[in-house]
Amino acid sequence: MVDGLKRLGALGMKIETKYGGLGLTQVYYNKALALVGSASPAVGALLSAHQSIGVPQPLKIFGTQEQKDAFLPRLATTDISAFLLTEPDVGSDPARLATTAVPDGNDYLLDGVKLWTTNGVVADLLVVMARVPVSEGHPGGITAFVVDADAPGVTVEHRNAFMGLRGIENGVTRFHQVRVPAVNRIGPEGAGLKIALTTLNTGRLSLPAMCVGAGKWCLKIAREWSAVREQWGRPVAKHEAVGAKISFIAATTFALEAIVDLSSQMADEDRNDIRIEAALAKLYGSEMGWLIADELVQIRGGRGFETAESLAARGERVVPAEQMLRDMRINRIFEGSTEIMHLLIAREAVGAHLKVAGDIVDPEKALADKARAGANAAVFYARWLPQLVTGAGQLPRTYGEFHPPGHRDLSGHLRYVERSSRKLARSTFYAMSRWQGRMETKQGFLGRIVDIGAELFAMSAACVRAEHLRGAGEHGREAYQLADAFCEQARIRVEELFGRLWSNTDDLDRRVVDGVLSGTYAWLEEGVIDPSGEGPWIADATPGPSARDNRHRPVR
Repeated sequence: MVDGLKRLGALGMKIETKYGGLGLTQVYYNKALALVGSASPAVGALLSAHQSIGVPQPLKIFGTQEQKDAFLPRLATTDISAFLLTEPDVGSDPARLATTAVPDGNDYLLDGVKLWTTNGVVADLLVVMARVPVSEGHPGGITAFVVDADAPGVTVEHRNAFMGLRGIENGVTRFHQVRVPAVNRIGPEGAGLKIALTTLNTGRLSLPAMCVGAGKWCLKIAREWSAVREQWGRPVAKHEAVGAKISFIAATTFALEAIVDLSSQMADEDRNDIRIEAALAKLYGSEMGWLIADELVQIRGGRGFETAESLAARGERVVPAEQMLRDMRINRIFEGSTEIMHLLIAREAVGAHLKVAGDIVDPEKALADKARAGANAAVFYARWLPQLVTGAGQLPRTYGEFHPPGHRDLSGHLRYVERSSRKLARSTFYAMSRWQGRMETKQGFLGRIVDIGAELFAMSAACVRAEHLRGAGEHGREAYQLADAFCEQARIRVEELFGRLWSNTDDLDRRVVDGVLSGTYAWLEEGVIDPSGEGPWIADATPGPSARDNRHRPVR
């Protein structure tokens, strides 16, 4: 299978043609991933990990011409790559990175252990994040390196197995005194985190692209199955309880594709900073993709829970719905969990406020600093606050181009988005005024703020895509119907989220958590048998030579 992908040029979809790649834009690369992901999310993960976050992407942005000439032709045709950042005790907090790269002449000596290395078991080239110690002539810091997976001292100690994506080649890789030439360093010392985060910006778009493919497949199966399966004398699709699920799958898949297409087009226009858009696409795609797969399993009933192999053995059509559900679950965790994405997006969203008013709410700042910050903030908010009172959403004929004759009216949805965006900004400003320096601890509130923003972004993208399809003469009427359905569904979710900004159980939840951690409710755990083992929660990752067999098996 991998040999076939190589012959197709699939390893080089995003690599420029002058290096032997296909030179696809982000838009068409994502469409290819959606196609692959609909058939096998594990194969989609292999291609995405190789090109979206593996060696090609950081080299494209930060690599020298010599590095591009040396590695990109291999990566476009024969060599598989992997991205190694996570460690056994380092997940979403890379500042605690323990892997080291100690300068030694014209080389670096690499030591450490990396966990969950997608493609690591079969990779030929690795991009590794390691900490360079500060020394004379070396500013140090987290740094990115291209490492040959066959280099002495590199050992794949274990191939991980998961609930889903059972076909991915994900492992644990140990480095012991691995000699890496200085010419293989990507960017300067200390630029590793910037490289990792920049790579992840566009890399995150590959995940929602595969969610789009999964959504399209789920819609196909839901349509075909619910039309032939009858209950009480009618196809199950005609029963409202099932029909609502099918409507959700169709409308949400339309919106997901709109988000991915819009964000991808922005990525192809290098002038755009798409940090927030890519993060929103990843967050929304992973959450909604999971719900879509879950609804398909529910529509299929017992057959949705049954494996494809078992269905075939009984003489029924092979429909791997349960596999799709298992495969989709990880999307809410990797490349930034939902919780981390909430915090990342929230930080970006309030960045302008922190820049002008951060010193005011910082309890450690001197009174003089607060006074200066107050003066600057007064000027900023004198311009900004009036914009939150009224806008285009109050004008009944605004966005009239989204209500062409004979089509559903989408203009009202866009006016709602505009009004809700200002309401969202007012709510955020009020929260900052209320909680000040404690704002960063209000993760429940921040998560809801981001979720509202994601819904509004999705509504806007869906409306724009519907109008684009109408203008292109491609299913315009149907696109307007789907966009209208999605926006109506999204508005219900937005109103619920707005209500939960100020009416929630956040304070009560914190008290319950304190009780759980202190053992107050330990009695509630009685009456069960714990099948868990007795090993450590986190495996030992002490640097040193490997005592295990090398599980590395490149595909050549």
